[in-house]
Amino acid sequence: MDPTIDLASAKAALDDERAKLVHQLHELGADESGELTGDVDYGDAFADAGAATAERTEVLGLVERLKRSLDEIDVALGKLEEGTYGLCEECGRPIGAARLEIRPQARFCMECKSKR
Repeated sequence: MDPTIDLASAKAALDDERAKLVHQLHELGADESGELTGDVDYGDAFADAGAATAERTEVLGLVERLKRSLDEIDVALGKLEEGTYGLCEECGRPIGAARLEIRPQARFCMECKSKR
């Protein structure tokens, strides 16, 4: 691991981002697993079933993206606990403090990310 990485700051950033994602999921009517917890009320603006179906499809897409991001955060938090945070999953080298500061859930160094 890169010794210049402030693990306490990384954990705080990951925890903060996780809380935001969970809040967004709840606002969309989903739980942390990405499952919708009930019927989403689209209001009177959706006069027909087609519009409601289109909106539901959009909500499901948003929930899926938020859930993927939440999973990435949880993986990063697990790596913090294991002592492997900040190491590239591809090559094993340090990811770099600057990249982790911008994207604390980064899984790959820039070199390996650019190959993907």
